[in-house]
Amino acid sequence: MRLATVSHEGRRFAAVVAASGSVHEIRGRTLEDLVAGGLPAALEAGREALAEGGVPLDAVRLELPYRPASVRDFVTFEAHVEGVRRSVDGAVGVPEAWYDAPTFYFTNPHALFGPGQPIRRPATCRKLDFELEVGVVVGRDGSDLSEAEAAGAIFGYTIVNDWSARDLQSREMQVGLGPAKGKDFATSIGPWIVTADELAPYVDDAGFLDLDCRVSVNGTQIGGDRLANMHWTFAQMISYASRDSLVRAGDLLASGTTGGGGCLAELWGRAGEEVPPALKPGDEVRIDVEGIGTLTGTVTG
Repeated sequence: MRLATVSHEGRRFAAVVAASGSVHEIRGRTLEDLVAGGLPAALEAGREALAEGGVPLDAVRLELPYRPASVRDFVTFEAHVEGVRRSVDGAVGVPEAWYDAPTFYFTNPHALFGPGQPIRRPATCRKLDFELEVGVVVGRDGSDLSEAEAAGAIFGYTIVNDWSARDLQSREMQVGLGPAKGKDFATSIGPWIVTADELAPYVDDAGFLDLDCRVSVNGTQIGGDRLANMHWTFAQMISYASRDSLVRAGDLLASGTTGGGGCLAELWGRAGEEVPPALKPGDEVRIDVEGIGTLTGTVTG
């Protein structure tokens, strides 16, 4: 089931987007309410909404699907680590510690943008980049979750674009802390949340979600990868995040950038030059993920 937040005729509400393309209002609850209430109750609410009349998808505006309390961004693709380290850090190879656990950082939950929303390039940035990612939405609270418990806590999935100011990031990370201002200005998510049951057929025997992922700039494909090339599953990511800590219903955990040109910096690191060029005002980035949908964003000055 595809659960969205939409605007229509001056109203903003949670809705189910049917396979036919019709949009059906879920009355009396926000998408945050539905996530907090857990997947079974959300699916029941969605089925009730589908029994009522709807409006065409092109008659509504898709908004930020929901506002998570926290956003953890992981780095689970080996090819991405290898390429970006060359570009951002000037280092070669993959750190041995990367193989120990699914590392993450916290990004800014207040700078989230929905599908199609413009993204302002930071004032001093001249090396703006996209990042092709998929995010998992946690559906219940938990601490020290086992992998099996973490798998059962998955509410659904959405597309994530972790916009990145590579020049700011490269300088700041010399201090030895996280990306900071290189990352905290914008993250796009959407176009909706696809519930875990709908994507269950794409989960392979090892527990990886195997989806085709692609990214293009101004209509030209830049990169693509299989989501199953992650080094850790989403269940392992949730379990690790909950270790000696707490995950809450609604938390968003992003996969980290795919390999295969899932961002420009990976390609710059491999080529030794900035080809393709950094994003500039007017550029449109489009991400397509099998089974989920399409997320776009246009850069502004």
